[in-house]
Amino acid sequence: MTTATTETVLQPVGVRVTDLHLDAVTEDDVAHLRSLLARHGVVVLPDQHVDDTVFRGFLASFGGLVPSIGEKPVDGFPDLNVISNVGRSTPPRSTFHVDTSYVTHPPAYTALRAVTIPDAGGETLFSNQYRAFETLPAQLRVRVEGRTIEHVVTGVELGPDDESAAHHPVLRPHPLSGRTALYLTTPARCAGVTGMTPEGARELVDSLMAHSTQADNVYRHAWSPGDVVMWDNGCVLHRADHEGVVGDRVMHRGMVADYGTDATPTS
Repeated sequence: MTTATTETVLQPVGVRVTDLHLDAVTEDDVAHLRSLLARHGVVVLPDQHVDDTVFRGFLASFGGLVPSIGEKPVDGFPDLNVISNVGRSTPPRSTFHVDTSYVTHPPAYTALRAVTIPDAGGETLFSNQYRAFETLPAQLRVRVEGRTIEHVVTGVELGPDDESAAHHPVLRPHPLSGRTALYLTTPARCAGVTGMTPEGARELVDSLMAHSTQADNVYRHAWSPGDVVMWDNGCVLHRADHEGVVGDRVMHRGMVADYGTDATPTS
């Protein structure tokens, strides 16, 4: 990194990077952050206090942005989305998932910028899917070897040319690190597993999700003003905890389409 930063590894997933300013990142900084994401899955960037112009520019330095279909865009920034509980009579629902995994090439990265932090609650949880694979019981590993899951879209109105389903290997090598991650999404969006009955597939996906999201495999991020958190969709699952939220919770989200043509593997 060209910037003098402090990096603190989080357990069981993630790394906290301080003293990096998003309005002044260099190509070397981006390359290093890309490497950190491939190794650690999540990068927490505190004390940013940036606007959407800077936030979008930071994400665009990783590659082209892709908006979430069917979600509210940020005013003036059509490729960013608003994640908010404001004006809702019931809390939003969130289960562990991978963003937009129902397409052939899911977004590589997602990032959230804290706009309004609630007085209590509203954490975001991340699971370590490298570790989920590495700790997979032998009987489960045998059952998933060579299989794919059909990921499908739910709850979103698509256009006529939008993808709605895609198959991805359950044991998925990360494009940069080369490490194998256990790759799945929320069970409602897992329509089937190759070579299995619907009942068998549902039982298997439920078992994989329960294994992936055990408490000792999950980092819970408590938001602070100015936080920006970015994660690699190839090696983590995430969900927002909307239980017990007191006050407004507003985030702006951006997604980077791919890992970049200049991205190099990292160990």
